[in-house]
Amino acid sequence: MKTLVILTFCAAAATLAHAQVTPPEVDPRIQSLVGGVSEERLKMLVETLAGFHTRNTLSDTTSSTRGIGAARQWIFDELTRSSPRLQVTFDTYNVKRQGRITRSVELRNVLAILPGRSLRRIYVSAHYDTVSISPKGQIEANTRPPAKPGEKPPPDPQLRRNQDYNVDAPGANDNGSGTALTMELARVIASSGLEFDATLVFALWAGEEQGLIGAHAHAARLIKEKTVVDADFNNDIVGNSHGGSGEVDAGSVRVYSEGPEDSMSRSLARYIERMAVRYVPGHRVRLLSRQDRFTRGSDNAAFNQRGLPAVVFRESKENFTKQHAATDTVDGVDVAYLAKNARVNLAGVAALALAPAAPKITNERNQPTIGRQPSGYDANLRWQASPGAESYRIYWREAWTSDWQHSQQVGKVTEYVFPKMSIDDFVFGVAAVGADGHESLIAAYVAAQRRDVEVKTR
Repeated sequence: MKTLVILTFCAAAATLAHAQVTPPEVDPRIQSLVGGVSEERLKMLVETLAGFHTRNTLSDTTSSTRGIGAARQWIFDELTRSSPRLQVTFDTYNVKRQGRITRSVELRNVLAILPGRSLRRIYVSAHYDTVSISPKGQIEANTRPPAKPGEKPPPDPQLRRNQDYNVDAPGANDNGSGTALTMELARVIASSGLEFDATLVFALWAGEEQGLIGAHAHAARLIKEKTVVDADFNNDIVGNSHGGSGEVDAGSVRVYSEGPEDSMSRSLARYIERMAVRYVPGHRVRLLSRQDRFTRGSDNAAFNQRGLPAVVFRESKENFTKQHAATDTVDGVDVAYLAKNARVNLAGVAALALAPAAPKITNERNQPTIGRQPSGYDANLRWQASPGAESYRIYWREAWTSDWQHSQQVGKVTEYVFPKMSIDDFVFGVAAVGADGHESLIAAYVAAQRRDVEVKTR
């Protein structure tokens, strides 16, 4: 088989430079899912969430109409009503006083799990908690000059003594929009009747505004239990099309992903963009090569910091006067724009969940299984078989460029040789292809970082 692969490729070598990336055909099942996103339901979800007045992590838990206790119970009940296929639970942690958690608190994430044929997980997530830091909110923090050398920075508004955690913080956009999106995807996907290879987890986090507490606690549990996580589609502030500076953009969404360039998080971001072009062609995905906005973060960081692939969706133009204040009301949410962002999420999630897992391209010592065999000048790619894969697609690009330029499907093999193609000049990656044509994320061959050399001197 190995010899056949080499000879077959040699015959096509003359057309190598023209082997452009060609995606598989559109899947009508995903088209139907994308078309199932309801603007009316998104509007209802955002309005109901904002109607709890505050969802601060340290707010009231006894009222049935106000505070985080009422909000999380409603989220739990609404997800349960969405589909009998969803396994809805509270993911509970007793968090001790620390940082912005100024007293011990029972923190509850809400999880809705849709079991797949495999245990590997794909997350769709958002934080449902809110905060009000001042009457002016985030714009006050943004316009304050940085502290001068030797000058103390201003105190953290969440560390003030005698805070009232029940003041209005409706959080319609931050992050009622992301919460509504996650809940709507749970409904659409679970009620479709489709079976997926991956297990889907729709997660609503608490404690984000106090330092990503709920997401960190959950991600730590994933690592402890050795749970396989293929991706986290995190959504945080995704419903506003009118920026505070007067700019309007209802035609694009930002997707941030942590490096290095060929990390699996970057692979996920590129995948999302490709699926958006295929299934939501009128909505542009703007890829940003950093974990999140400058000096700010979200729950995807809890996954990234533990080596799990994750990205965060952000609206294109933010209005900081409507963040972290009582002014974050439903009139600041453009439901039609939110629905477009939900459809982009849905296309990526569904395609990835239908596909096999990405092939493993490292050995037991975590070394990439790529070499120059047999001539010493070739590109020899090896990988481990992915369960459910019927073939594999190899991607490559010149090492200076940031996105894949070429691809070739190579059949049901686990080794492939590109004669006289230098692994020093090109970056290579492999994706697993299922029987219905859906591809996994692309696993790129990346050289392991060399250890620092300590030079001993006299």
